[in-house]
Amino acid sequence: MKPALVRLPLLLTALFPGADRIVEIEAETVAEVIDALEARWPGMRDRLTDTSPAIRRHINIFVAGRRARLDTALQPGADVYVLTAVSGG
Repeated sequence: MKPALVRLPLLLTALFPGADRIVEIEAETVAEVIDALEARWPGMRDRLTDTSPAIRRHINIFVAGRRARLDTALQPGADVYVLTAVSGG
């Protein structure tokens, strides 16, 4: 299986010393990506998901250019983007 290429926002990686902005992760779903991120950097799951569990309101995850949910399946070598929402007025 070719690993997914996961791109993390600077605002997130700044909270976890040693966290890389681009990470290769072998996973079949977005939930498995988050599990792998949590294993590498404990506490990251809490920044990405709420207790329901679901992706947090102000976090967007895109797979192959489409907004994803935790159960979204990943193709081998998928591009996964984790973005923080921008708001304001």
